[in-house]
Amino acid sequence: MRRLALSLEARLGKERMGRIAAASIGIAGAGGLGSNCAMHLVRMGFRRFVIADFDHVEISNLNRQFFFAHQVGLKKVDALAANLAAITPEVEVTAHGRVTAENIGGIFDTCDVVVEAFDAVEAKQLVVERYLKKGHFLVAASGIAGWGEADRIVTRKISPSFYLVGDGVTEASDASPPLSAIVSIVAAKQADLVFTHVAGMM
Repeated sequence: MRRLALSLEARLGKERMGRIAAASIGIAGAGGLGSNCAMHLVRMGFRRFVIADFDHVEISNLNRQFFFAHQVGLKKVDALAANLAAITPEVEVTAHGRVTAENIGGIFDTCDVVVEAFDAVEAKQLVVERYLKKGHFLVAASGIAGWGEADRIVTRKISPSFYLVGDGVTEASDASPPLSAIVSIVAAKQADLVFTHVAGMM
């Protein structure tokens, strides 16, 4: 049951993996960014997650999100919890629905790290404004659509506890839809920032 954890511990050390296993990671959004970021984090040893999303899996999500055809129609938070547990059954997911100004504190305030992975600008702003003020380690994204020129996806250090990933420009549209490769690069960079912070390597 603990084969993944033991394998990582052999590579990264018991102390570092202890910090990773103990950390609580909040993920605001379980779409292309949130689902893939969570997948990477589980593969790096994280096991405690608070994930919020009100949406259901749709066929159009399968081009870039960590879901499968048989999960269409399910709540994203429930489907994602099952997929993460399929990687390692030690995963613990606390699932929530819609995030609002009234309930955001009760959802994410106790997390050690918050990953902003929403689509809507208003929802992004809600997360960033709250956790910048509170001093949580916060990783957000902006400009993640399209394809080509993958090196345009960069990481910006906005403050000691706030990082922004993306090209900062390319919004999703009919001419520039979000596709798996670029979305996955952004999600992987978000996960790498979380790992680096929690592992004490920054």
